[in-house]
Order: sequence, then C-alpha cells, then structure tokens
Amino acid sequence: MPSRKKASNIFKTAKSFSSFSVNDLTKAKDFYGQILGLDVSESPEGLELRTGNNTIFVYPKPNHTPASFTVLNFRVDDIEEAVDELASMGVKLEHYNLPDIKTDQRGIASNPGHQIAWFKDPAGNICSVIEEQ
Repeated sequence: MPSRKKASNIFKTAKSFSSFSVNDLTKAKDFYGQILGLDVSESPEGLELRTGNNTIFVYPKPNHTPASFTVLNFRVDDIEEAVDELASMGVKLEHYNLPDIKTDQRGIASNPGHQIAWFKDPAGNICSVIEEQ
C-alpha cells in the first residue's frame, strides 16, 4: 500500500470562498446588490458578493440548473425581522411540508437549536436566513 504524504498547512492558510452559478448575471447583480443590499463587484468572470468577512463568487452558466440544496445561508439575529424584510422586498419564501422539514405559514422551520427560512434567487438557487438559538 502506498504511503501518503502528510498534508502541509497550505490549505489551512489558503483564503477560500464558495461559488455557484446563475443563468442571468444582471438579474443576480440586482437581486444580491439592490434587493438584499450586499456589496457586489463585477469582473469579466462574474460577481463577487461580500457579506461580513465572506466572499462568494457567482458566475454565469448558459446551461445553469438551480441547485437542489441551499447554496447561501445568512445568519441573522432575528429571523422574524429577516422574514418580514424579505417579504417587504417582494422576496417569496419557500414552504415545505416534508417528513423532516416543515415550515409555518410564514415559511419558518423551527428545529432544535435554530430556526430557518428559505428563499430563491432569480436563477432558482436556494438561499436561507437562519437564527441560531
């Protein structure tokens, strides 16, 4: 059996970021920048979204398929306030009635340790607001 070399600290110290695709960069820029109020910068390759100390890269993909899982979570102090703000901006919350995920009329799921509500961006990617308890 070949021996494995021990990993160096290169990955521990590397600056990392996540990314996901969208089908329309202009709509994504408007949604994340104008509606959600994130700092957004544009490059030839896509968009950089900045939240706190985090950077998320959003890139255009002509054959984009929305993710079937949550691609972006926003930790909030007050989920009720966040849900109200999303609704006031015209963002529709997702509603689930599954064996392991059930949301109330407002779209909030209460789980041990946190409450969470999901919404979609214009490309159909799933985002959430989450309040840790």
